[in-house]
Amino acid sequence: MAVASAIVIANMIGAGVFTGAGFQAASLHDPMTMLLTWVVGGVLALCGAACYAELGSMMPRAGGEYVYLREAYHPAVGFMSGWVSLTAGFSAPIAAAALLFAAYLAKVVPALEGSLTGKLVATGLIVAVTALHAFDTRLGGRVQTGFTIAKVLLIVVFIVAGLLFGTGDWSHLATQGEGLGQLATSHGAAEFATSLMYVSFAYSGWNAAAYIAGEIKDPQRTLPRALLLGTGVVMGLYILLNMVFLYATAPARMAGVKEVGDLAANDLFGESAGRLLSTLIALALVSSVSAMLMAGPRVYAAMAADRALPRPLAYYSKRGVPSIAVVTQAVLAIVFVFIADLGELIEFVGFTLALFAALTVGAVFVFRRRARFDATAPTPAYRTIGYPITPILFIGLSVWIVYLRVSEHPRQSGFVGLLLLVGAAIYLLTNKGKVTHTPIETDE
Repeated sequence: MAVASAIVIANMIGAGVFTGAGFQAASLHDPMTMLLTWVVGGVLALCGAACYAELGSMMPRAGGEYVYLREAYHPAVGFMSGWVSLTAGFSAPIAAAALLFAAYLAKVVPALEGSLTGKLVATGLIVAVTALHAFDTRLGGRVQTGFTIAKVLLIVVFIVAGLLFGTGDWSHLATQGEGLGQLATSHGAAEFATSLMYVSFAYSGWNAAAYIAGEIKDPQRTLPRALLLGTGVVMGLYILLNMVFLYATAPARMAGVKEVGDLAANDLFGESAGRLLSTLIALALVSSVSAMLMAGPRVYAAMAADRALPRPLAYYSKRGVPSIAVVTQAVLAIVFVFIADLGELIEFVGFTLALFAALTVGAVFVFRRRARFDATAPTPAYRTIGYPITPILFIGLSVWIVYLRVSEHPRQSGFVGLLLLVGAAIYLLTNKGKVTHTPIETDE
């Protein structure tokens, strides 16, 4: 369970939490409302993790949403989820984490500042991590576990040291303007939904263990524990970390700042200590890139094994690595590095994933209803805590975020719609409607 939990935690703790407060402060302004988004986002992630745990215990096969949606609705829906994973689910977040790594590194090494230089540094990180994960699954898993432990320790030390020894000010957390009252207005609700989208991006990754379910020992027992434990740990860390950010720096000062961790570290401990912590945050982002490059290719390999993607992506090496899929993932991530900036990537990912996460959680209702009328239908080894409130809450909040996002930003939302149309066109043109469940190839 340690490796599976580490993958969940490593996928979640990444670019979002180290930059999200800056984007939030630009629109919400009120610190208590900002903190509320992290609580709501954490509850949303826990609800999603509980539902995915049921689906994963029922179908312990690598592939995540692709497998669940294909079996619950139609192969076309599964294909679309795989298409979204290929772009918004992993490639864009990998690019975002790599770009933020470059931004934090530039704070330590000013010579690396600059848009093009940052993109080159981000590309170098992606290439290096790809080389690791394209070589060996066990080695990659051990390195991932080590990075994750170091990342969690970094955040814990930052929280404890910031609160005990940092030169912050609790008055930064005082209610500003209308405070929580702004949520009663349509504009305030829209701003809250947008902020919650940034938070959802930070929490994305709570489902990561489901992508490698086929490689986990005793997945019916291990997967639910890994998903819920990993998500719960990260929720606690996120709320405390953002409290420290706000203790260190007033919202007005952090508004629009990408490297919020660097700003808070400098305000709490001074420039020298700030540089050290920025270095450690940069290393923590290496873990995020590594975790996503480890999990994502398993989805594409599962799709390719069913002939929903080009067959070569299903290839596994002797060391148990879907090496072609890993390299493909890296190439797509590098493309995103050069065509979008950090803010655009976060908005794109948060909005798109909300759609398909809601669809996937809805599959819990589909399978339970199917089991009532079909004695041969698969039954889960784990059942969602708080059903049916848990999935209803998740779906309701996700739909609310999507609705308000479309209402406020129809042009940006149209790009997501275009992405889905492209995926649908690819599915229809390649006629991949038949699911074959063919064995995954290896070179043994």
